[in-house]
Amino acid sequence: MSKILIIGIVASGKTTLARELSAKLNIPWHELDSIVHPQTSSGRTKRTADEQVEVLADLDRQGPWIFEGTDRESYQCLYAMADTVIFLDPPLWKRRIRIFTRFVKQNLGMESCHYTPDLSMLKMMYKWTRDFEQNRSRFEAKLSHYEAKLIRLKDNRQLKEVLVQISLNSANVRQQLT
Repeated sequence: MSKILIIGIVASGKTTLARELSAKLNIPWHELDSIVHPQTSSGRTKRTADEQVEVLADLDRQGPWIFEGTDRESYQCLYAMADTVIFLDPPLWKRRIRIFTRFVKQNLGMESCHYTPDLSMLKMMYKWTRDFEQNRSRFEAKLSHYEAKLIRLKDNRQLKEVLVQISLNSANVRQQLT
């Protein structure tokens, strides 16, 4: 059984890693943004925090999962529910370049997104990145509670190492349950 939380700030490589792990491990993955802002027939809406937790609990009961997203108050329960927590933390310069590259690709129609890729959104992504860096110590303190199941990556291309660590974490969880 594997329940994997991939966490990181904007443009850290969460979706790419989630897709790769999902394919390798044959486990469904879910974007947390889609849990918060589901697509409905009338457009994207926002669930309340309680509704988000209810959806997460339903998905948790279905078996193994991979969730990926930024750190939000409404889904703190995932840290405890996960067998493995992966924190993607590429260098700030790389994230800044990725944000701009993503913006250009989305506006050229080369990459899809669930939001309007305008200058306002581009500014927000840089603001979220700056806010994260300014509050990093608080986030690191939270992560310290999950050190036994935490994998820190500076690069999302370390898939083999991640797969080995996930299998070790899953084995430790199974051993604790017996």
